[in-house]
Amino acid sequence: GNMRQKDLWKGISILILLSFIFCTISNAYGSGFAIYTQGASSLGQGAATIAHTEDPSAIFYNPALINKLEGTQIELGTTLIFPSRKFKSDFTGETFKTKSDVFYPSTLYITHKFNDKISAGLGVFNPFGLATKWPNDWEGRYITTDSEMRTYNINPVVSYQITPGITLAAGVNFLLLDATLEKKINLSALVPGLPDGGQKFEGDGNGIGYNLGILIEPHKDISIGASYRSEIKIDIDGDATFDLPPGTPLPISALFPNTPGNADLTLPQQVHVGVYYKGFYPLTLEVGLRWEGWSSYDRLKINFDKLVLGNPSYTERKDWKDTWSGNIGIKYQVSEPVALLAGYLYQDNPVPDSTFDPSIPDANAHLFSIGTDVKHKSFRFGLAYSYQKLQSRNKNNLVGDPITGAPAANGEYKSDLHMIGVSLTYRF
Repeated sequence: GNMRQKDLWKGISILILLSFIFCTISNAYGSGFAIYTQGASSLGQGAATIAHTEDPSAIFYNPALINKLEGTQIELGTTLIFPSRKFKSDFTGETFKTKSDVFYPSTLYITHKFNDKISAGLGVFNPFGLATKWPNDWEGRYITTDSEMRTYNINPVVSYQITPGITLAAGVNFLLLDATLEKKINLSALVPGLPDGGQKFEGDGNGIGYNLGILIEPHKDISIGASYRSEIKIDIDGDATFDLPPGTPLPISALFPNTPGNADLTLPQQVHVGVYYKGFYPLTLEVGLRWEGWSSYDRLKINFDKLVLGNPSYTERKDWKDTWSGNIGIKYQVSEPVALLAGYLYQDNPVPDSTFDPSIPDANAHLFSIGTDVKHKSFRFGLAYSYQKLQSRNKNNLVGDPITGAPAANGEYKSDLHMIGVSLTYRF
């Protein structure tokens, strides 16, 4: 009774705390800087989990699915992401690589079934993020050396089964964001012979949005799922700091005062649709489509409280476009406790050639994944491996040094990612 409930809440609060400690930073798998590594079982199926689920990560993919989960369930998971990016310069033929790093966006999901009609859940996860770190002496250093963004989403949801064949769900998203953008400043353009300076903007903010889900089951072997996540506008407050070399003349250093600043960012709306078929059981499959409204990211503008280089603000044009992606996931139930998973996802990217830049060197991508799902008593364990290959892409535009206006870092960009997802679900 009461004692057990107290223990449960104690356990939940410890898990929430742990998941915040784990959620250090996330790297993009998904177009732009959206992250779809929200559960190992889903990753193993190429994220084609909009119309079926067996674990609480459904809170992210389609909350209308949580009515399928019995009792109270808690899922804790993380995905290790090993990205590698290379740039080959058109100008010098030289090759640069991003610093090698491992990221681990992490997730905590809790669901509870009150009765046949009503279920509720809570998710804590990273829906967006990126980290791209180029060497400090590389050709594009006046565009970017280090871009990092972390987001945490706290997402309570409620799901209601209207008829045996139709379930609806809705949730609220409390989003926290922090970002760091660093680059070098070409001071030799102002005073010949002066070494590079450094510029850093660090800021954080928060915003609120909502998400919806629907599940329709027209036939015993077919289910159709759709989910929607709203745009979330975030006002970011922070500080711009400048690191100038010793011996910088006063008139120059006066152009770069450390100053508070602010920016705003609208995270895009997302629509997922999936159709699941289980007529070939023990083989089941889902095909899906995803649409992301990246046209909300039209520019990056940072306003400064003091003038920097004589300007009250700094603007970079982005003009991103909306994207479509498609995926398929297959599950084969080898035995009662063990399932094998496989998936493929083709991903469109939102960055137009005119504003393509090395802070987010995104490209159309193919994702291949395999995994397994193992049940034991009240536990369920998911393990998945995924390889994402971005098509090579050339930067051939005017994005470059804001002081001289010279284009920089034009050349070929190649990226790929290895991902290992693990998750553990416990059912009370």
